[in-house]
Amino acid sequence: MARELFACFRKRSSSAATTDVNQSQQTSTDEVSSEESKSGGAVVVELFSSQGCATSPEAELLFSRLGRGDFNLEIPVILMAYHVDYWDFNGWKDPFGSSQWTVRQKGYVESLNLDTMFTPQVVVQGRTQCIGNDEEALLSSVTAAPRYPPPAFQATFERPTTESLQVSLKGSLRVKLEGGADVMVALYESGLVTDCKNGDNKGRVIANDFVVRKLSKMWSVKNQPPKKTLTGTIDFGLWEGFNGTRCGIVVFVQQHGTHHIFGSQRIQLPADL
Repeated sequence: MARELFACFRKRSSSAATTDVNQSQQTSTDEVSSEESKSGGAVVVELFSSQGCATSPEAELLFSRLGRGDFNLEIPVILMAYHVDYWDFNGWKDPFGSSQWTVRQKGYVESLNLDTMFTPQVVVQGRTQCIGNDEEALLSSVTAAPRYPPPAFQATFERPTTESLQVSLKGSLRVKLEGGADVMVALYESGLVTDCKNGDNKGRVIANDFVVRKLSKMWSVKNQPPKKTLTGTIDFGLWEGFNGTRCGIVVFVQQHGTHHIFGSQRIQLPADL
């Protein structure tokens, strides 16, 4: 894609902005309360960002505040930040950037009928989008988003080697789907701090939370009964400095074609993994 199709946006009005060595086995359950299950599951909020974009740090701060519950929304949220790589030419290579996340954002550009790719961008439940540093538009999108019963998976974790993490899931989707969908598993990390030595953010110390480090498809399903049990295992290669206490996984169901998200579940990694 041509570089002139990319943009780094500042905040606009909300009306204009809105439209993924063996160790002992560990098991963790989801963080969904029974009350949350009855009222509707969490809302997935995805941020497309880059340390090479001058306005992304503001969006990252807003994203972290949303994750901390600073806005008292009374709506559970599941956050995933994807660092794209198309700003890496601009003097600073984002250490968390990946072409895989650029491709994911491009899929949303197409499904949402947008004219361009830009950062920082937020996509809510795969359905609506806004500029990532527009607080009013972000909170409005989260509040208005449809909610679905969360998947009900038990997760088992193993470390086959020091460089890998094995995640096994067993459970059900708890939502009726028309047509096909992918059940995705994301591995994210919070508490990341980078001293930006060049580019548009030169001299800034940038904090990043909920950064997706790995994303894989666990299953493709079609007309899956809500209560039917699914079992599967996925292997993630780990990065240097991996610290399980800062990481978790997100399991989410994304419909083919529309990219709409129908249910999500967050599972924290065991502290002693």
